[in-house]
Amino acid sequence: MPGLPSPITLAPTARSRRRRETAAAWTYVSPAVLIILGLGVVPVAWSLLLSFQADDLVTPSRFVGVDNYAALAQDPHFAQAVGNTVLYTVLYVPLSILFGFLLAQALNRRIRLAGVYRTLVFVPFVLSATAQGVLFSFILDPQFGAANSVLHHLGVSPQGFLTDPAQALLVLVGITLWSGTGFCVVVYLAALQDVPPSLVEAARLDGAGTLRVLRHVTLPAVTPVTAFLLLWQLITSLQVFDLVYVTTKGGPLGSTTVIVYFVWEQAFKNFTAGYGAASAYVLALGLLVVVLAVRVLRGRR
Repeated sequence: MPGLPSPITLAPTARSRRRRETAAAWTYVSPAVLIILGLGVVPVAWSLLLSFQADDLVTPSRFVGVDNYAALAQDPHFAQAVGNTVLYTVLYVPLSILFGFLLAQALNRRIRLAGVYRTLVFVPFVLSATAQGVLFSFILDPQFGAANSVLHHLGVSPQGFLTDPAQALLVLVGITLWSGTGFCVVVYLAALQDVPPSLVEAARLDGAGTLRVLRHVTLPAVTPVTAFLLLWQLITSLQVFDLVYVTTKGGPLGSTTVIVYFVWEQAFKNFTAGYGAASAYVLALGLLVVVLAVRVLRGRR
């Protein structure tokens, strides 16, 4: 009909408009894409190639295949680092979740200064691991620390704490519990406040006591949050490094050498970057297995 534009003239205009919009979109997102590629994808790919090479970060590298991974399987120091990391994780993860839930239950009440208590519980989580390490290095110093001074007044013999191979890893777990439990408390508090009060009231009207309400109402309601915290704390514990570096440097006698510290030590202290990259990918594989296991268990439940 006369006066109406033909489809032939509209199509090029629409295509050119889409091209301009696409070009503008890529202009805006390209800096973020370049940052992700430069700081994420490229280092991951480069470290994977590095794990199959012998590289001291100075001389030209040479390809050695899976020799680095074979050496890890026979390295007693790596086995000790894996054992320390597993023990640290087994102690820290369930205790942090348990203490976080119990404290959240205690603070999820109408009590005086509840906001102050919640802030005091969360403040240690905000502190950096470096600050925590410096603080507790002074407190737990075997000769001049406040901890041994208090034990002396109580009639208890001085303790080695971070200088005792039998105590050092347990002390690190205690320090991390002091700082990391606050995160679990805040998350559980948010979850507990979302539990419908009508369910609790109905359970109490049916004659359920505190423990039954906890078992049949509260715990099922916070199960998704517990699964999230389990995964979060597992990843956090398997990647612990800062606190170890500041306090013990992996000692004494390797009793606090965890996998990430082992990776750093091999790459930047012993200058065996390929060997360190291989151990890092073993850790990455362990993290992947943990994540998949948690997802499978959650899906079944």
